[in-house]
Amino acid sequence: MTATEPQTQRKLRRDIVIAGSCGAFVALMVGAAYASVPLYDWFCRTTGFAGTPLVSSKAPDRVLGRTIAVRFDSNVMPGLPWKFVPEQNTIDVRLGEVVTVNYKVINQAARAITAQASYNVAPPQVGGYFNKINCFCFTEQTLKAGETREMAVVFYVDPKIAEDRDMNTLNTITLSYTFFPMRESDRPVAAAADKNSSKL
Repeated sequence: MTATEPQTQRKLRRDIVIAGSCGAFVALMVGAAYASVPLYDWFCRTTGFAGTPLVSSKAPDRVLGRTIAVRFDSNVMPGLPWKFVPEQNTIDVRLGEVVTVNYKVINQAARAITAQASYNVAPPQVGGYFNKINCFCFTEQTLKAGETREMAVVFYVDPKIAEDRDMNTLNTITLSYTFFPMRESDRPVAAAADKNSSKL
């Protein structure tokens, strides 16, 4: 930029630079907002943050004598006509012991409904020690009108919790599930397309 350049041209260039910077900032924030949900979900699943149970592919290599009571909680979001209950309310689990617990769900509507369960454990700090090997919450569940289904969750409490002094007084863990309906807009585009094509 030279000293003889008109002041209006200098101002125009400055405005273009500012506008471009603002546009790039907005695009960055929008991208970060879309990325934050899967990143947060991955972080919670990896660390057990916010009471999110960890996912494990195998059982631990030891079982301790210490037991902890695990309580099972079940909830259904408003608008979902399902009855959802655990077959046992509470069980005593040894640290490192692999346990299978069943839930029962009944579709009380006169039509098929698809729903999916979210989950967490309480107190939240125990999420890093509560490991699921298998769970119905990993997939969508479609129940026909009046259908009853048993669904299992397989889990263990990591024996390493015994080495955590902050967990010395822990005697109860609550595993909580909440089923929520899947709207058509929540379903993959391909699935919606297949459904529409079947009507042709």
